[in-house]
Order: sequence, then C-alpha cells, then structure tokens
Amino acid sequence: MSFRALLTERDDAGLVSSRVQAIDEAALPEGDVVVDVAWAGFNYKDGLCLTGGGALVRNYPHVAGVDFSGTVRSSSDPRYREGQSVVLTGWRVGEIHWGGFAQRARVKADWLVPLPDGLTLRDAMVLGTAGLTAMLAIERLEAAGLKPEDGDVLVTGGSGGVGSLAISLLGRLGYAVTALSGRPEHEAGLRALGASGFLRRDDFLAEAAKPLESARWAAAIDNVGGAILGRLLKQVRYGGVVASVGNAGGIALETNVLPFILRAVTLIGIDSVMQPTPVRVAAWQRLAGLFDSASYARHVEEVRLEDLPDAAKRILSGQVHGRVLVRPD
Repeated sequence: MSFRALLTERDDAGLVSSRVQAIDEAALPEGDVVVDVAWAGFNYKDGLCLTGGGALVRNYPHVAGVDFSGTVRSSSDPRYREGQSVVLTGWRVGEIHWGGFAQRARVKADWLVPLPDGLTLRDAMVLGTAGLTAMLAIERLEAAGLKPEDGDVLVTGGSGGVGSLAISLLGRLGYAVTALSGRPEHEAGLRALGASGFLRRDDFLAEAAKPLESARWAAAIDNVGGAILGRLLKQVRYGGVVASVGNAGGIALETNVLPFILRAVTLIGIDSVMQPTPVRVAAWQRLAGLFDSASYARHVEEVRLEDLPDAAKRILSGQVHGRVLVRPD
C-alpha cells in the first residue's frame, strides 16, 4: 500500500533536492510501530536536512521531519494499540531514521510518547520539538532555584519557535519576560504572548562590551548562541541561570570567567533529542496543562508537503516566525 511522502535525494554531483512521491509501505525502515501521520512540525534542523546542510542526513533517499503526531496504525509492541494517539520528537528521527514528512512512518516504540490528555494532535505539533525544548529549559531553570519573584527573564531569538513558546509558557507561569529579536515587526505579537519587554538584537549588541556589565536578568533562555550568549552572560544577576538551547547565531562563545566567579552565574545546556522517556512524558504532561493554543494561534503557519523546499530556504534565512505545521495529506 502506497502513501505520499516528501522524498529527499542526492544526485551524483552532491545536489540535494526533494519532491513528493508515492512510496510503498514496504520501503519504510524497521520499527515496532506504524503511525498514520496527522501533523508534522517544521524546525530549523528540518531545513538543514532538506538542503543537505550540517551533514545531518547520512543516507539517501531520505524522509525528513524530526517530529510528528498521529495515530497508531499497527504495533508489535504491547505498549501501543491500534488507533492510539502518539507524539514523536527527537531520537535522530528525520536525520538518520525516516521521519514525519509523509503520511506514514514506522518507528521504534521507545521513541513514542502517548498524547497527553488536554492536547489535540495539532496542538502537539504546534508545540513539537520547540515546545518540548522550551519546557525542558524552564524546568532546568526552576530546578536551579528560579522563581517568578526573582526578576526579569530574557528570551533570545524570541520570534522563533522555541523562543516564542518559551515566552508564552513563562508568561503563563507568572514570570516577567523580555523578548530579544532581530525582527522588531514581531514586537506586538510577542507582547501579546506574554513578553513585558522587548529588545532589538542590534541595540542589544550595539554598545561596547565590557568584561562585566550591569546586572539585568535573573535568568535567560538563549536560542541564538554566538555573540548574543556571550553578551547576556555578562548581564545576568548574582546567582542567575542561563539555559543554552540553540546556535542560530553561531557555535562560538566569547566570554570570560567573571560572570561565573564574581556573580556565581550558571550556564546550563539543554538537549531535547536524547532525553529519556520519563523526562519527556513529564514535560508533555506539564505542557498539556500550560499551553494556550488560542493565544498562540496567530504564530502558526500551515503548509503542505509540496511547500517544504521553499519553507526550508525561509527558515534557514531567518524568515520563519513562530511555528510551521505540515499537513501530509
């Protein structure tokens, strides 16, 4: 039985391209559970996979899509039954294992999470990897002692998926949030999500940097890396915590030891790809209770499989705001 999928291929000259094709179910990789995909998320990493960037895809032809939601079509694992709603994020799916840019996927049961009560399959992909990452970052900040009364939390890359969802979740939890973004046209939308302050990226980087700057932030979630992360570390208050999530601004980190030895600042790394299942389940349960889909609706764009090659160019050039959902039908 065949189904539609966005198949990514590489020719003899190394050129990577993608087009929608009919694929037979027998071509799916090995796994315990076959899922009928209802929605897939679209992330920065997907843009790399569709364009051959980052050497994330090792074997072609390939089906990208690092997260998806859907219903179980068949399962050889007793933990999942036919018709059950499930979510998948991470585990290198969409990179080294075929992912969600298709009407059907076959994966390992260990990679799945049952859809929590209170979320629809669409809601789950509005959240997706971005929402899970934001939730994990917040939980690490809280575990380090952060409380709403401690002061302002800075979220860099505020216009992106992780950033905008982090702003929404932090706002729902009662935190005062400042959004930092290179796209000032999104200020009003980010304030509507819960940001009480807004900083333009160029303004943030404009002043000459000092080894240690005025303390401004109780904590931060950084989605950018590079110069942004180096700068904000110098502005974190005594005992503050920074969660490092992404590297859209580069992998280099220019800093010094003063924020750490004079202000006891903590830098925490966040990975959502290989998190153990119990951590994932707990985070998804909390997301189900916190996420306000109505308030986030204006930050969601829906596309078809055919639209993804263009979407890949847009996300890699920083032209995607919020979350992009993929309808595989």
